Amino acid sequence: MDRDGAGGKGTWGRLIDADTATFLDRNDPNYDSDEEPYELIEAPATTPLEDYKKSLVTIIEEYFSTGDVKQTGSDLKELGYDDFHRYFVKKLVSMAMDRHDKEKEMVSVLLSSLYGDGLSSTQIKLGFVMLLQAVDDLAVDIPDAVDVLALFIARAVVDDILPPAFLNKAKGSLTESSKGLQVLQIAAKSYLSAPHHAELLERRWGGSTHITVEEVKRRITDLLKEYIKNGDTAEACRCIRELAVPFFHHEVVKRAATLGMESPAAETLIVKLLKEASEEGLISSSQMVKGFSRIVESLDDLSLDIPSAKSQFQTLVSKAVSEGWLDSSYESSGANGSVQDDDHEKLRRYKREAVSMIHEYFLSDDIPELIRTLKELGLPEYNPVFIKKLITIAMDRKNREKEMASVLLSSLSMELFSNEDIVKGFIMLLESAEDTALDILDASDELGLFLARAVIDDVLAPLNLDEIGSILPPKCSGAETLNMARSLASARHAGERLLRCWGGGTGWAVEDAKDKITKLLEEYESGGDVGEACKCIREMGMPFFNHEVVKKALVMAMEKKKECTLSLLHECFGEGIITINQMTKGFSRVRDGLDDLALDIPDAREKFLSYVEHGKKNGWLVPSFGVAAST
Repeated sequence: MDRDGAGGKGTWGRLIDADTATFLDRNDPNYDSDEEPYELIEAPATTPLEDYKKSLVTIIEEYFSTGDVKQTGSDLKELGYDDFHRYFVKKLVSMAMDRHDKEKEMVSVLLSSLYGDGLSSTQIKLGFVMLLQAVDDLAVDIPDAVDVLALFIARAVVDDILPPAFLNKAKGSLTESSKGLQVLQIAAKSYLSAPHHAELLERRWGGSTHITVEEVKRRITDLLKEYIKNGDTAEACRCIRELAVPFFHHEVVKRAATLGMESPAAETLIVKLLKEASEEGLISSSQMVKGFSRIVESLDDLSLDIPSAKSQFQTLVSKAVSEGWLDSSYESSGANGSVQDDDHEKLRRYKREAVSMIHEYFLSDDIPELIRTLKELGLPEYNPVFIKKLITIAMDRKNREKEMASVLLSSLSMELFSNEDIVKGFIMLLESAEDTALDILDASDELGLFLARAVIDDVLAPLNLDEIGSILPPKCSGAETLNMARSLASARHAGERLLRCWGGGTGWAVEDAKDKITKLLEEYESGGDVGEACKCIREMGMPFFNHEVVKKALVMAMEKKKECTLSLLHECFGEGIITINQMTKGFSRVRDGLDDLALDIPDAREKFLSYVEHGKKNGWLVPSFGVAAST
């Protein structure tokens, strides 16, 4: 018997047992696994994205089984994480690609239904970009993946959930060997370029919109007439949605507005319906504009039956714009339609030309050729439009093109564009900054860099930023970008940092550039070839800094008492390497420093006067240039 009463038969032992540890024998007939000590195993932590992705398959399979769009939208909202919805788009389409036409049609209908009400345009675009990037892997298991994805993209464009510009924008995210490029090419050339492509794409998978255009028009007319009788806006919106033809909503707009003009008593109801449909996202902005544009085209015919059609339409446009359900950039061509049509067509042609010139410049890097082409176009009133196009295209390209755009802008400011043109161009960019950000995610930061770089390059004066700021609304996205540009341009060593911001051809420190200029001039002065020297200046890629070449060449001519560097300036000017503005700026800098130069070169003033005379004789300097500024 245990004396301390801790271990006798039938007892529980001491409260604290100091004996050696016992162990369980798994071979013992009385072994009970429940007596084994518990071992806590740490479960691997999952991220919110992993949890989100795990839920997607269940939601999508459920949708394929039930076809319940409303429930699927509700399930997606319950998941939360709106910024992850791109993965839903990718998973939804990729699962349908390997299924029957029924599921493919269901996916297109679901994306169209959830657009703007559960799925943002940005997330849809990003989802399709991810699909394009993954199509090489998808093609391993789905042999016709390229063609099927092209169909999905073309259908999304027709359904107005992807902008047509997506086809070009998406190319920048793909490698040259990616099958995604084939997808975009097939979508553009085989599907979206075909006659009646909208109807063909809607019917491709035998979808719910497998009805003729005439049938759709008849249904639209019937539902609008019914709406005018009962005034039930919610019911009318439901009927429009059930038509499932978002790419054809411009017909709803056109017929509704026409009914409103035919029956003035119904006008209030029509305005209410269109406004409600716009605010709900049922009728997109582009479809609304397209509908109004179609009315403009038929106004003359309408006026035969409705004499006041033009004035009524003008009133409707003003009301729509003021209430915010018609884009404010829309301009009707009511009374003077033919003149405005001509202007619009002229602007469209100019934009096409501008885009072509900019793409050509990015390939050739030929600034003089681009400036010559711009001069031949002879449309200086559109110079701000060119600036907007140049920077918008560059923002969606690589650093090389961004650097080239800044260099070109500097050259244009000296040779062709006025300061007012450039200010207007940047105002246009800042006013459209929010729209640009939908396609170029870091557009705000990039535009801020372009603005700050323009200040450093003397394309814009710091006061111009204040001028631009006074025009923009205080809390808009563009105003924030402008404030960022001010901070960048006023920061310490801003000049050198911004010259290197894109690591382009001008991406050296200013002192490095000066050193290169000195060396090439010394080499030329000691017997170098003028052609080689011109080539070196051109390859520096700093046309806005060529005034430094002029200044150093003039000072070297004074110091060495050799005027061969003037021959180099003559050659550079003749070839268009150094412009008259840069030449004048270089002469001005020498003129302003004559007093200091005279300490080392006693006849500096006399020499400079002779150089000025030589420059004016050869047309290097602007006529207003004078030599008295230093005194």
